[in-house]
Amino acid sequence: MVMLNWRDTSHPEGGGSERYVETVAAGLAAAGHDVTLFCAAYPGAAREERRDGYRIVRRGGKLTVYAHAVRMLATGALGRPDVVVDVQNGVPFFSRLAVRCPVVVLVHHVHREQWGVVYGPAVARFGWWLESRVAPRLYRRSRYVTVSDVTRTELAALGVGPGRVDVVHNGTAAAPATTTHREATPRLCVLGRLVPHKRVEHALQVAARLRPRRPDLRVSVIGDGWWSGRLVQTARQLGVDDITEFHGYVDERAKHDELARSWLMLAPSVKEGWGLTVVEAAQHRVPTVGYRSAGGLAESIVDGETGVLVDDLDGLTAAVDHLLADDDRRAALGAAAAVRAAGFTWEETVLAWDRLLTEVSATAAGVRPVTLMNQRAGAGRTRVPARPLDVVRRPAAAEPALFFRQS
Repeated sequence: MVMLNWRDTSHPEGGGSERYVETVAAGLAAAGHDVTLFCAAYPGAAREERRDGYRIVRRGGKLTVYAHAVRMLATGALGRPDVVVDVQNGVPFFSRLAVRCPVVVLVHHVHREQWGVVYGPAVARFGWWLESRVAPRLYRRSRYVTVSDVTRTELAALGVGPGRVDVVHNGTAAAPATTTHREATPRLCVLGRLVPHKRVEHALQVAARLRPRRPDLRVSVIGDGWWSGRLVQTARQLGVDDITEFHGYVDERAKHDELARSWLMLAPSVKEGWGLTVVEAAQHRVPTVGYRSAGGLAESIVDGETGVLVDDLDGLTAAVDHLLADDDRRAALGAAAAVRAAGFTWEETVLAWDRLLTEVSATAAGVRPVTLMNQRAGAGRTRVPARPLDVVRRPAAAEPALFFRQS
């Protein structure tokens, strides 16, 4: 099989979408599938390499990766796959034009709101036209996968029938052991790529509003991106630069240490397909406060049980203020969040993909589907890396990415 994604995890702009795809690729390769991941090149990257049992092929850049993908599929340079996975981060790879085998489309979330956040009106209209009109028509005979029921509903509004869309949630790797304890004084945490649509500014505004009555409040911002300089400036303008720590990219252990120190996670993003960081925080009994309108957050956060969903900045501020003051309520949300987080495993994610891809390719070939995983001893369990894609990120790119990513 060939998986098309516009970045890989080692790319300076790699994020959660890539982590999902590559953990699935590694699990499928471990189950016996021949997996090739095609993605964009970047300075210093090998044109081809093997990682966790699958092959990576890199060609092109932000724009040209799409043309290279079509060319290499059409000429057989990527082999003759039984199935292609077309990962659409706002823009499709147009793989249906290049292959006769089945194509499965992976959409983490619909980008209606994000086009206008990053680009001017003309580019935003064109991008949304590609995503909302061209792609659904081009892939009208393809199966889709997404990571939340919310996105399945959004795809239905674009004409992708719910019967063609499988929901396969993100898994969660076991958190590395940590001896870090919860801070004695209140600490808020924001985790993710620092780009405009993550709206980290809202977390800084919450800190500025609450600081007068909570002078011991601290904020941890974990992650990096081309918007980081603007956020540092915003923190200074709001008068919270002295209580805000910008950690940049960190390894898994450092990330989980910071999560373990925190009282609350804030998720002020415009849109999320699921909210992997919500589940990662939950592993440390840290509940999340996020926006109800942000798509998948309405599923990764069970409102009032594992965290709190709000409608606007005022609601975000009020919810954070209330939870910081109520130790018992915060602890109850965190305990429930930890129990729920334990139910999302990468093994189940990979198994769902194996079943789907085997079914799709077998149906196209006119044979009875039998998954490789079910042929192996210990069916129902598949191998994925013990700590999926535990990588230290490269320095963030200086320029904004052309399209969109998840993290």
